[in-house]
Amino acid sequence: MFSTRMNSWILGLTLALGFAAAQAQAVKTPDVLIREVSTDVLEAVKADKAIQAGDVQKIIALVDTKVMPYVNFQRMTASAVGRYWRQATPEQQKRLQDEFKTLLVRTYSGALAQVKDQEVQLKPMRGTPDDTEVVVKTEVRGKGDPIQLDYRLEKAATGWKIYDVNVLGVWLVENYRNSFAQEIGANGIDGLIGKLAERNKAASSGGAKS
Repeated sequence: MFSTRMNSWILGLTLALGFAAAQAQAVKTPDVLIREVSTDVLEAVKADKAIQAGDVQKIIALVDTKVMPYVNFQRMTASAVGRYWRQATPEQQKRLQDEFKTLLVRTYSGALAQVKDQEVQLKPMRGTPDDTEVVVKTEVRGKGDPIQLDYRLEKAATGWKIYDVNVLGVWLVENYRNSFAQEIGANGIDGLIGKLAERNKAASSGGAKS
């Protein structure tokens, strides 16, 4: 009986360790993740004439499918809102995330529409296996000058997640934090939500396809 129990315990432990090893192997390193996501997005844009023409709904669908699973968007939005995030109700936080996401997608839809023959090149990454936050630096190369595009990532239970992006030397979260703070200081959290919604509505009615 003892031997049978011991064998069962060893078998269970072996299976558990094997499963854990398989999970660890399946978790991509941050640079590999960025390379794969970037390549997938560029290839999808190159293959879709509607996206190249600026179809916002298709761009949103592309971002939802290819990018958002690898983004901690709550942290991104909370960082942009700053100290006011904790003052927001759960409903306000959700509305902030929704409007901020729409703003970012519309802001960069024009850039995606310009994608032709670009490719992403990763720069050497500094870090150790024990790091829980890293920066992955890339360049988007094609015709014209290369575009600097860097990512801040955090190590989550399900793998690496993006929480900030640097375009041409400007970190996205920091870029919005000051303007968001000014709007909240003047008109409150609902004022910021309204301002974002107004900008998104204006962009939508300004000729963008949907």
